[in-house]
Amino acid sequence: MWFSFWRSRNRFSLEELRYLTDQLQKIQIVNEVNKDFVIEALRSIAELVTYGDQHDPSFFEFFMEEQIMSEFARILRISRPTKVAVQLLQTMSIMIQNLRNEHAIYYIFSNEHFNFLITYSFDFQNEELLSYYISFLRAISGKLNKNTISLLVKTQNDEVVSFPLYVEAIRFAFHEETMVRIAVRALTLNVFHVGDEYVNRYVSRPPLSDYFLNMVKYFQKHCANLDELISQAARHPYPSDSSSSILAAVDEIEDNLYYFSDVISAGVPDLGILITDNILRLLVFPLLLPSLKKQSGGAQIGITTSLYLLCCILHIFKSKDLASIIAATLFYPPEVFVMKFESSPNGYTFEHRVSQEHQQHDPFSLDAQANTEDLGVSTLDCSGSAQHVLPNHCSSRSNTCGSQCTLREVLLSYVSGGNDLEVLGSLSFLATLLQTKELDESMLDGLGILPQRKQHKKLLLQALVGEDSGEEQLFSSENSMMKDSITTELDGYLHKLEDQFGLLSHCAEQGISSQLHRSQVLDALVSLFCRSDVSADILWAGGWLLRQLLPHGEEEFTSLHLERLKDSNKSSTAYLLTEIKGIWCDLLITVLKDQWKNCKRAIEASSPPKNPKSILLPSQTLSSGGESSFVAGERMREMVKVFVLQRQLLFLSFGGTLADLPPIHSPIDSPVSSQTKTVGLDVLVPKPGCEINLVNALPCRIAFERGKERHFRFLALSRGTSGWILLAEELPLNQQSGIIRVTAPLAGSDPRIDEKHSKWLHLCIRPSTFPFLDPAKYDAFSKGKAKILVDGRWTLAFRDEQSCKTAESMVIEEINLQRREVEQRLKPLLELDIPGLTREPCTLEASTAEAG
Repeated sequence: MWFSFWRSRNRFSLEELRYLTDQLQKIQIVNEVNKDFVIEALRSIAELVTYGDQHDPSFFEFFMEEQIMSEFARILRISRPTKVAVQLLQTMSIMIQNLRNEHAIYYIFSNEHFNFLITYSFDFQNEELLSYYISFLRAISGKLNKNTISLLVKTQNDEVVSFPLYVEAIRFAFHEETMVRIAVRALTLNVFHVGDEYVNRYVSRPPLSDYFLNMVKYFQKHCANLDELISQAARHPYPSDSSSSILAAVDEIEDNLYYFSDVISAGVPDLGILITDNILRLLVFPLLLPSLKKQSGGAQIGITTSLYLLCCILHIFKSKDLASIIAATLFYPPEVFVMKFESSPNGYTFEHRVSQEHQQHDPFSLDAQANTEDLGVSTLDCSGSAQHVLPNHCSSRSNTCGSQCTLREVLLSYVSGGNDLEVLGSLSFLATLLQTKELDESMLDGLGILPQRKQHKKLLLQALVGEDSGEEQLFSSENSMMKDSITTELDGYLHKLEDQFGLLSHCAEQGISSQLHRSQVLDALVSLFCRSDVSADILWAGGWLLRQLLPHGEEEFTSLHLERLKDSNKSSTAYLLTEIKGIWCDLLITVLKDQWKNCKRAIEASSPPKNPKSILLPSQTLSSGGESSFVAGERMREMVKVFVLQRQLLFLSFGGTLADLPPIHSPIDSPVSSQTKTVGLDVLVPKPGCEINLVNALPCRIAFERGKERHFRFLALSRGTSGWILLAEELPLNQQSGIIRVTAPLAGSDPRIDEKHSKWLHLCIRPSTFPFLDPAKYDAFSKGKAKILVDGRWTLAFRDEQSCKTAESMVIEEINLQRREVEQRLKPLLELDIPGLTREPCTLEASTAEAG
């Protein structure tokens, strides 16, 4: 029978479709003998029906008349080989995806044929079959609209009581295969976007609403997995795969959050409320908020993990309720959430795990408090009584919204006294709050992070509508903190937390001073800028936040703020002066120019310079230990970045505008040393092969390889901020001229005559450039893919002691000329006239004395 299938016929004809249908109808059982014919017949029928849909309506009319959908269901019932079921699912998927005629689509959705296939007991142990089954379900969901969806549900008394497509799909929501999970989520979103009121009610009620409860629990497990990876990376920072594992876990977490956000955006109010409530009750309240401060009880993850997850939720979720509730919780102590939600969230238990790093750098510990006693921050209890207290001594305060430190104060304490990751995490969280468009301005104002331009807009509006406090604050030089009380949306969400979640807040009753909270934020940021134990990149993130709060003018900067910034800048200036004597002095100006532009770009950008993901990844450093030139170069660059930030903040604090480049003398004015003139070299960077004058060159010998000694003429020279040590070979016919064979940087050469051999001169030779000046090499080096030159040492043998001493003097003289040139070019920047900033003498001697 099936051999006649291969007889010659017009492939795309109604006759072919009729023939295939007749052959299928004759089959009583499908086994290993006839399965190949059945599979090929099913595939061909799908092709013909799709062809007819686009070219000849009679094809689909025949399909309906012969009830081929029923024939497909019969074939499935009598089939033993799994491959037939696979082909049938593939056939149906092809037809569903390619049919364009609305009448044809409506027909195949009717008569319960789809529901039969959806609920059929397939062998899902077969991965291929499961893959085609999920594709089949997803294909159906792609054709859903308000007309077709009604054909797949069963109703009773105007209520949906059965929806097999949705019910069967969510069974695979947590399948181990990623593509299966993605397909199920796409299907559910297609269902929600139809907007059928009855279906939406059905999926929002138990037991189907448990799907979202389970999704949040599933999300919890991924959060715990991420925290475990971060803890492992902190304990073992060197494995190369730790970052990739963390990033993979982050991708999974973000995918989950984007799915939640898409569900909320689908416009099903009940689902939005359901997801928001589950996220708050199962994740934010019992886990993330308590973890912001190390607790003695309750579930806990790392501080940085918690901060990242909160940033992620605020960034991805487009829910005003969720964002506003999270913002309002910052006015509560973390202990409130531990007491209220101390039981394990719905049976899922997180480990009590606080890394040793967090314990060592906990700003609430006695040791941390002892080290930060100079970080003063103004505070105010809820009754309006102002006081000046230490940011990390929250437990000693009089009643500040209760007996404990609020989460807002915890974050500020990390900014002023936490370790690098706590500082960066807190800054990222505050920056994310500031950039969350769903948050009302009253929320930002209450937290003290409302940008100045929006604050002025608020005060102007208050003045225009006749509110006394707004008029006084806008037109009076002395603003009254006592009258500045937030009575808008923030109060509403504080009451909502009390009414809906049973969280009591004394602040909701006694009022919140936005002026005081703003001053506390400024205090914490200024304290951060004065710290020497935080990386420059993190300081730049703080600079961005300050720029958002105070884009122009200094009216909110107190004299104490300015004095502390000035004092700190004097210290960084002194360190900058010491680098003029450092081994990278020739590149100091280049680095300073680059970092000036980079810092200006970073603090003026529309988004923070550091992505919240950076708080999760192990810190990368190019240093391999010891005092190599690379270590010194990294230290120099870090110091320059701190100096540049502080100098730019001082400019801005006095209402100035930042130039694209720092005020530095042009190299055009730089004199040329007599040695350079004698040599006759007119290029900044001498290269091997160049011809030079050897009048003052000293004969020497050096062996770059064991047993292979070579004879050269030695010269040291400087030109502007550049300086080089040259080894040249005499020309055979003109001994007064020579060809450069080897070059090395003058800076950092540290000449020293050997104690036992007075004819030997030792020189330290560092690489001619630094990786971060070349982005391509820097990226490759940071990934461990580039071969970087290391420090070397030369030992030069001269003819006699006098020649050796002359060579040493030549190197020292040229180094001094080079350093003086760097110093002269930096003078305009170092002696810049900033109001209230005392000028310091810009000399190497002064810098040495001050640095010592």
